Amino acid sequence: DSVRLIAGDIYGEYALTEQTATFNKLLVPVVPTQIIRIGLNYRHHAAESGAATPEYPIVFFKGLNTLQNPNDPVVLPAYLPSEQVDYGCELAVVIGKACKNATRETALEFVLGYTAGNNISARDWQIKRGGSQWCRGKSFDTFCPLGPCLVTQGQFNRRARNLCWLI
Repeated sequence: DSVRLIAGDIYGEYALTEQTATFNKLLVPVVPTQIIRIGLNYRHHAAESGAATPEYPIVFFKGLNTLQNPNDPVVLPAYLPSEQVDYGCELAVVIGKACKNATRETALEFVLGYTAGNNISARDWQIKRGGSQWCRGKSFDTFCPLGPCLVTQGQFNRRARNLCWLI
């Protein structure tokens, strides 16, 4: 398999070149400095888990140890075994520059792009054995497969505009 190389800085100015490179393994499309998730962020999931829809977002962190390449296996914990491992496909929003006090109107200015994320959870450790903290049940090694590709904000906007023309 081959890919086209990018010149420049993906977080700033960049351009797709005509140069190609071969690869043997798909890696995560970005290496985050932190992984922040929002829990129970849609009513259906809250209802299926028997939880009330929260008034404010439930924010939790996953450790960087959870990051996993797209085609690599999720390894279930052996020392702290779980009988209730679950998964959830999610849209991962990649923040590309320092962001503080963003408003609803300015929030997308900080988005580099989007990728697929899989939020693996050991529900027994999340709910019963985690001391009311979600992090323990969600932060086992390999519990955050990410990728395989990153769609930049610009690519997303162009594709969305093209889709409008197709409709």
